[in-house]
Amino acid sequence: MSPRALVMEPLTKAAFAPFGTVIERDGAEIRMINEGTTTRYHALSGVDVAAGGGTAILSIFAGTPRPVPIEISMMERHPIGSQAFMPLSDHDWLVVVAPTNGDDSAPDFNGLRCFHARGDQGVSYAPHVWHHPLLVRQPQDFLIADRAGPEGESDSANLQEHWEDSPVAVIEI
Repeated sequence: MSPRALVMEPLTKAAFAPFGTVIERDGAEIRMINEGTTTRYHALSGVDVAAGGGTAILSIFAGTPRPVPIEISMMERHPIGSQAFMPLSDHDWLVVVAPTNGDDSAPDFNGLRCFHARGDQGVSYAPHVWHHPLLVRQPQDFLIADRAGPEGESDSANLQEHWEDSPVAVIEI
């Protein structure tokens, strides 16, 4: 079977809600702080990392574009913590997610969705959400809010991957 073409849809809070939250200024509670010199866009997303003794960490990921068309043959998820991505430059990027199949063991590739994110939008994947690793259209850095486990916990404790033998979908850019 040949892979199906994924159609990009705009990243909106409503469309992405089943998978997590969109991090953006639009609609945010605004608080003026620091004697009125700073605008705070308050509580854009939560961070869910405390399960199993986890703590929040911040990292920077440096994304590199993949060959076009982008082939989708794997997905990953983080079962005991959320993971948030916020671009550090104003470049559009892509977010690919899938619902879970009926027995919660793999992504439902029939439900794959591809979101076109603006450079001023980030996402926070809820725990257990199947998503493709970072997809950028040009080299781009991201600030990541993620879970670190307690001492002695393997990095793989909060990572599950699912691979298909051949691509199930492609994205033309």
